Amino acid sequence: MLISESLAGLPCNYKPTELTSITAQRRPLRTLSRWVDGAFPDILNPIAIWEIKEYYYTTTFGSRVADGVYETLVDGMELQEIRENLNIDIEHYLFVDDYFTWWVKGRSYLCRIIDILNMGFITEAIFGREVFSKIPQLVAGWLRNYVPPESVQQPIVFPPSAT
Repeated sequence: MLISESLAGLPCNYKPTELTSITAQRRPLRTLSRWVDGAFPDILNPIAIWEIKEYYYTTTFGSRVADGVYETLVDGMELQEIRENLNIDIEHYLFVDDYFTWWVKGRSYLCRIIDILNMGFITEAIFGREVFSKIPQLVAGWLRNYVPPESVQQPIVFPPSAT
């Protein structure tokens, strides 16, 4: 809701059910290995992608949290490869919530998130209520790089036939 309000009607993919892809000159270049939780303006050549890690009402602490942190690291490594080899910078955000899971049971994984941030694999980690003040600021930054879809050529999925 905060992102939608800040975008004021611009497109955004709030629930991608496909892999994020990067194109150049209408040709596919890279596809990330996992679905993300959201992408602006969409999963094709996004300006920003985000993941949400919240594990409410869990009574045990298991590999699901460890897997979530590892997935964020993998996404960040793929985005770093794109940045270094294609000179395309996609912002990567991690939204973290649930005090009990992260601050009581999983403090070592919380420390790992800070490591991932310091290694440059995520643009920013946003915790709990911080979303209320940070999301409008983040979206304002995305809008500075936004190009309306009608001015972008769509990728060629299959090359035209030679015949």
